[in-house]
Amino acid sequence: MTEGYITHDGCDHIFFVGFLGAGKSTLARNLGRLYRRRYVDTDRMAERLLCKSVSQCFCEDGEAAFRDAETEVLRRLRGSKSLLVSCGGGIVERPANCDLMHEMGVVVYLDGSLEDSLRQIQHPEKRPDFRTVEEARKLYEHRRPLFAQVADYVINIRNKDFGQVAQEAGSLLWEEGLL
Repeated sequence: MTEGYITHDGCDHIFFVGFLGAGKSTLARNLGRLYRRRYVDTDRMAERLLCKSVSQCFCEDGEAAFRDAETEVLRRLRGSKSLLVSCGGGIVERPANCDLMHEMGVVVYLDGSLEDSLRQIQHPEKRPDFRTVEEARKLYEHRRPLFAQVADYVINIRNKDFGQVAQEAGSLLWEEGLL
């Protein structure tokens, strides 16, 4: 057991996936505090691995380089136990990433509308795969079936505030014995 945090036998990582602005990072962080579970963010981990921001990596090295770093980050999570993991929106673009997540735990898809996501994105300039609303719509339509396919659990976040989503996610994961 990591000092101060709870780990469970038979319960590995919980991966949160969903479109940009779905609240994955906030949910992982808040559930981590509430249930005393460590949380991490794959985008932040990839930035540390690359020594540059996601946007810089996309601009200077291309999306493939970032996706390589994302896969490496997932591989490194094998050495940890019982993490709450906020995943970048594009993590589902590679089937190998989906396999890694299932190998290490369960995947929770925060299923929201594109309109909800657009309202939540406070700094679109920091989102390398968000240039126009039409591009965001195409990306949303492309990724939505990928999120649904990888998901072990789906939480509908449409027309819900963060407190409602956190309550539903916490209850579901607690009832399933995952928290």
